[in-house]
Amino acid sequence: MLCVSKVTEADDELVSAVVRLLPQLSTSAPAPSVADLQEIVGSPATVFFVLRDGEGGPIVGTLTLAIFRIPTGVRAWIEDVIVDEAVRGQGGGEMLTRAALDAAKQAGARTVELTSRPSRQAANRLYQRLGFVTRQTNLYRYDLI
Repeated sequence: MLCVSKVTEADDELVSAVVRLLPQLSTSAPAPSVADLQEIVGSPATVFFVLRDGEGGPIVGTLTLAIFRIPTGVRAWIEDVIVDEAVRGQGGGEMLTRAALDAAKQAGARTVELTSRPSRQAANRLYQRLGFVTRQTNLYRYDLI
């Protein structure tokens, strides 16, 4: 049975899991170190969730929730949702997303945003089913590297 938990400490197990899962999301992202992941889990602006295959089982998914205050209120973004191909279709993505929504609500966020590539059809169906709506806006990116 899949289960979700918040990560409070980065360790070798987490690094190994992220290194294994990250290519399923991005082929160009560099593998994070323990220090990188500790910075994420130690920050008051982020919540890092893992999905495990059974209580204490292997990590089979991750989600990062960023929470921040701006003049219009507390906002939240869901980023880097990864569910291992081996367990997709078993509700893990929904479990991770609902955990993030609950944490954002507890933090006082007014909205939760996310982006998802159109090619990720199952993920897009999930987000729409959970109540996310497409915004009519332009998304811009400025590469600093």
